[in-house]
Amino acid sequence: MEKIKVLIRGIFEDNPILFSTLGLCPALAITTKLENALGMGIAFIFVIVMSNIVVSLIRKLIPNELRIPIYIVIIASFVTIIEMLLNAFLPKLSDNLGIFLSLLVVNCIILGRAEAFASKNNIFDSFLDGLGTGIGYTLVLCIISIIREIFSYGKITIWRNLVLNINSLFNTNKIGIFSQFFVTSSGAYLILGIMFAIINLIKRGKKNEHI
Repeated sequence: MEKIKVLIRGIFEDNPILFSTLGLCPALAITTKLENALGMGIAFIFVIVMSNIVVSLIRKLIPNELRIPIYIVIIASFVTIIEMLLNAFLPKLSDNLGIFLSLLVVNCIILGRAEAFASKNNIFDSFLDGLGTGIGYTLVLCIISIIREIFSYGKITIWRNLVLNINSLFNTNKIGIFSQFFVTSSGAYLILGIMFAIINLIKRGKKNEHI
């Protein structure tokens, strides 16, 4: 049960975007299409899981005064690996993610989990923590991208030519300039704001139940 809690915590209770407001730049910049969100999410999961595992594996060997630089080197190594893989096999996705893929090196979520959890726990728990946090982060990216793409283009680009066209149900021409709003980062801000409001309402409801 404790292992399951470690996994679920990062998805729901401690979701890095919804509860800590971390990693917002990619959430605003690359979520114009679902395929971009999925690509960033997969890259994020790979980097945070592998970084957590390595940090946990060598945590007793890392000098305390050098721990942050060492964590960054570990994270940078896995970011380089995923960049090379995307450039080789998915160059278009790599171009879409742009600099935000490289910025995973200094992503405060990945560095924070290495410092707060992986450096103090065993390998399996660190794996679960990284996986849960990565899934939680990816889930929010996907929700934002789905809403933005529906309002902007009337479709959902799942992956390459796999497109769910819902323009017949949701005609973006009818809402005119409003659809262009969701193409911009301001549209992502609005969606995030609504998500934050929903989370706060849920929290408030839970507090009232305990009163």
